[in-house]
Amino acid sequence: MISRLLFILFLGTTLLISAGLGIVFYASEHPWVDFSVLEHYNPGKPSILLDDQGNEWGRYELDKRQVRKLSQIPPCVIQAFVAAEDWQFFSHGGLSYKGIIRSSLVNLVNLRKAQGASTITQQLVRLLFFENRKSYLRKIKEQILALVVEKQFTKEQILETYLNHIYLGAGIYGVEAACQRFWGKPVTACTLDEAAVLASIVRYPRKYCPLYHPESTIHRRNLILKNMTSLGYISQKDYEEARAKPVTCIAAQQGILGSHLKESLRLFLEESFGKKQLYTGGLRIQTTLNSAMQRTAERVFKEHFKNLHAEHSPQLEGALVCIEGSTGAIKALVGGCNFSSSQFNRAFNARRQIGSTFKPLVYAQALKIGKSFSDVDIDEPFTLTQGSQEWSPTNASRKFKGQMTLASALSSSNNIIAIKTFLSSGPEEIVNLAKACELMPTHAFPSLALGCLEASPLETAAMMNIFAQKGTYIKPFSLLWVKDEWGTKLYKTTTTKRQVLPPVLNDQIAKVLTSRIERARQQTPELFPLCDALGKSGTTNDARTCWFVGATPRYTTAVYIGFDDNRSLGKYAFGSRTAFPLWRSFNQAIDQPNESFTYDSHLEEIPINGITGAPCDQNDPQAMTILVPKRPN
Repeated sequence: MISRLLFILFLGTTLLISAGLGIVFYASEHPWVDFSVLEHYNPGKPSILLDDQGNEWGRYELDKRQVRKLSQIPPCVIQAFVAAEDWQFFSHGGLSYKGIIRSSLVNLVNLRKAQGASTITQQLVRLLFFENRKSYLRKIKEQILALVVEKQFTKEQILETYLNHIYLGAGIYGVEAACQRFWGKPVTACTLDEAAVLASIVRYPRKYCPLYHPESTIHRRNLILKNMTSLGYISQKDYEEARAKPVTCIAAQQGILGSHLKESLRLFLEESFGKKQLYTGGLRIQTTLNSAMQRTAERVFKEHFKNLHAEHSPQLEGALVCIEGSTGAIKALVGGCNFSSSQFNRAFNARRQIGSTFKPLVYAQALKIGKSFSDVDIDEPFTLTQGSQEWSPTNASRKFKGQMTLASALSSSNNIIAIKTFLSSGPEEIVNLAKACELMPTHAFPSLALGCLEASPLETAAMMNIFAQKGTYIKPFSLLWVKDEWGTKLYKTTTTKRQVLPPVLNDQIAKVLTSRIERARQQTPELFPLCDALGKSGTTNDARTCWFVGATPRYTTAVYIGFDDNRSLGKYAFGSRTAFPLWRSFNQAIDQPNESFTYDSHLEEIPINGITGAPCDQNDPQAMTILVPKRPN
């Protein structure tokens, strides 16, 4: 039985090889592969990004392919691609049999298509005739056609066509278009280190394109330079000099609106619809961005960071994201100081400890179990012991103020009373409340009261937004729908809303969160928006990150400031000094009506003494206005 199966397998393989050789022989006598089709490619229609007014604010389209003769392409570029993709290119007949055997063994061990063995010729065949989807049948066809191409064309013709049409990320095809986009110069002026950068992209454009991930590009570039040394293309001195150079791109994206959001959308759209449809299919992409607010955000952000860079370091980074409170629609987003030097979208992806911005959730749970903002506690030194571990928390001022109300403790961001309230109100319930706001605490330790959990600026904005929206969590989003060129809707966003706090409880917290801003407004009213505002600052241990997250009746905005390597901003850096002024400037500059927060009808305002909690006169120096449930008549 086994011998019969082996015979059938041998016969099938022999017939397949014979058929393949027959096709190769026939094709070599009757040429039919035509490279000229690539010279007359149709660039298709660009896909258009629309703002919330229906106006274009960005587009995705192919960089124009500019064909260069092989004689115009520097030898270092040719050598870099050979060193990266196909060491035996000039000696094989289209296939790398060692590579095929090696990849077959790897795939057999992994029981999946884990590794390919494509020569430059095979990659060109794939570009001409096939989609990039992996399959064994496609691979067999690809190998046969690679043999055909090698019979019909010279190595120089194959290389020239390949280098002019290979995909190099971000809608860029060919080495000339890539050099123009990355460095603003023709490929004829390409240097050795830049040649290795170009060759590094082919393996995985999304990961190695220098526009997106220069750190990954450096690692891959240096490996290719090492290969070039091993192959004798460059000397050790050339290798060391090229390896020492940074990977940079010209600031072509500078001045383009919403660059970080555009890039995040690109990643999602490429994944959902494919590169071809995105760059040539004429999609209409309806986003939530408000162009006027976005321009304001970018201008204010740039002005603010000019001062921060002078005070701290040019490497200091940050993010700003503004959502429409009632819908969760993202209206403005700045993901970093300079998109051309870093495409990392900190508004979406910088997950950092959020510090005291978490404290409102602690007090929300306290109110749930029957506490009141007029209740008092003692700000004093104390030590927590768990096993052999001791923790003696303190306040940012390193001072203790004694008795104060919970309202005063939240308003002044007192640490000690926040921890005491956390422990007495139900740590596990506070964790559950955080999860309902789509934060992800990993523990219920007392340090959670001080915001020892990581979240992005967007997630933090969504959490704070509940206090401006009657306790409703609303998930933020930036994409409404996508239509094809014929108007057929291909994608539509579904909104997520859930009630996480009762309005009568939520609004008591919202009122206290307005008090600090109102005190500041009294001192410099011209710096504030005319409308009501609530918010909370946050500073983590050693001032590694600074936050301010605040809301008006119309918009909720989070501002994050910190270094990408999470080092300290310095001894006197606080969210109130670094992040709050940026939040205030942005909200003062955007167009929003003079609106006030409305509170649950079952609540009434009363002035209390912030130290004793006793009712007091409005003119009392320690007076704070809080909301309490109305007494029955």
